[in-house]
Amino acid sequence: MPDAGYVLRRLLQMVPTLTFILVVTFVLVRLLPGDPLSAIAGDRVTDAQVAQARAAYGLDQPVLVQFGLYVKRVITGDLGRSLIAQVPVWTLVGQRLPPTLLLTGMATGIAVALAVPLAFISALRRGRASDLVIRGAFQIGLSMPVFYIGLVLLTVFSAQLRWFPVGGYGDGWGDRVYHLFLPALTLGVSLAAVLMRNLRSAIIDVLGAEYVDFARAKGLAPRIVLTRHVLRNALISTVALLGPTVGTLLGGAVITEAVFAIPGVGRLMIDSIYGRDYPVIQGLSLTLALVVSLVFLLTDLLQAALDPRTAG
Repeated sequence: MPDAGYVLRRLLQMVPTLTFILVVTFVLVRLLPGDPLSAIAGDRVTDAQVAQARAAYGLDQPVLVQFGLYVKRVITGDLGRSLIAQVPVWTLVGQRLPPTLLLTGMATGIAVALAVPLAFISALRRGRASDLVIRGAFQIGLSMPVFYIGLVLLTVFSAQLRWFPVGGYGDGWGDRVYHLFLPALTLGVSLAAVLMRNLRSAIIDVLGAEYVDFARAKGLAPRIVLTRHVLRNALISTVALLGPTVGTLLGGAVITEAVFAIPGVGRLMIDSIYGRDYPVIQGLSLTLALVVSLVFLLTDLLQAALDPRTAG
């Protein structure tokens, strides 16, 4: 396992990333056209009332002053208050983030469950019919847009077979997993295709390595050779790929949540952008950046556990 120094270095490397996201998000949201308070108030308020509201939210201050106040709040753990919902941003994040995280986690689990065994079958039967079928099926899934896969799954398994609900989030963990299975499968198919292709190539390379031939020559059982020598070394590159692809899943979850009517951060982010809700946009962006950074940290730690040389 990686030592404490490596973990500390990786945690410190997250600070510049989060700082950059904080600055970029703050600048970009203020480049959006229009005045959020004018859009919220409508046409029935006077300019004086709008000016009073801007002063109350600190939007009449110079940009640098607003940024300084925002950084001060973030350091103390305060992401501000939604201009539209009139509730703390943390409240909205706490309501919308769990569905997205559960959806992404399930999609990752489905992708790994599909990719690992099928990559082994495809690599061990390279050039045979089963290899061609597996690669062809994943290539079709990889070439189709996420929203189209979701619509196909909805049509077949929800509208026609009625095995799964059309949308929603459900109540209780079991019901939520049931509701999120099709959306997770929608996201997981594309990720599984990427992981399978990478892992298949890595397995083929490792099977031809000298240490694998030596392990076979010692008389080790094929199962031990495949799991202890082949899989462990082949997973190193796949684990390194898993971090960026999980971050991409969070972006794909925005479309998937819209197709399956899931109350996650995707819908909230879109509504906040249209409503120019600065605090929510900034809070969600910073929260998602933190989640992705933690995913990268976990994959780096797992990769270091598989290959200690990467922790040097």
